Amino acid sequence: MRIYLGHGAAGSVATMEPWIAGLRDRGLEAHALTLPRGTAERAIAAFEAQVPDGDDVVVGGHSFGGRVASLSAAGVVGDGSARRPRRYRALVCLSYPLHRPGAPETAGARTAHWPRLALPALLLSGTRDPFARLDLLEAALPMLPQGRLVRYERRGHALLPVRELVLDEVAAFLRSMGDT
Repeated sequence: MRIYLGHGAAGSVATMEPWIAGLRDRGLEAHALTLPRGTAERAIAAFEAQVPDGDDVVVGGHSFGGRVASLSAAGVVGDGSARRPRRYRALVCLSYPLHRPGAPETAGARTAHWPRLALPALLLSGTRDPFARLDLLEAALPMLPQGRLVRYERRGHALLPVRELVLDEVAAFLRSMGDT
């Protein structure tokens, strides 16, 4: 199984290196992606240019990168319209950006595509993440047909302080699907 992770809106391939190295240390083939600045919808084409289609391909990322991966997996294209989804094995989102800080009313727009995600999805989130109010994230989770949420108490948007726990969770999730 191969996993491709996109960085957050303020990040880069370098900021994903601790995650990529940790997944490789756990015996997984992992790759970091370069995403353009701007909207998640605008980044879909760049994401898909770097990620192959395949039953052994897992996509995801931190924050913005996870949202871009989820849009690709749901078949959303750059203009927001839908097409046949890409073929991926699973989705892994580190700190999914459910809404802008202080703007929980935007959560609906960032989850409208979730019902079209027909693959296992793992969301890992801090209970104090200003980009994902936990009650809203839990309420949206049933829209993911095969979704699972792992919470990290007293953690915000950055999960690096609990990186080893997060990586163990991701590795266990992927191994539970076999073929790793």
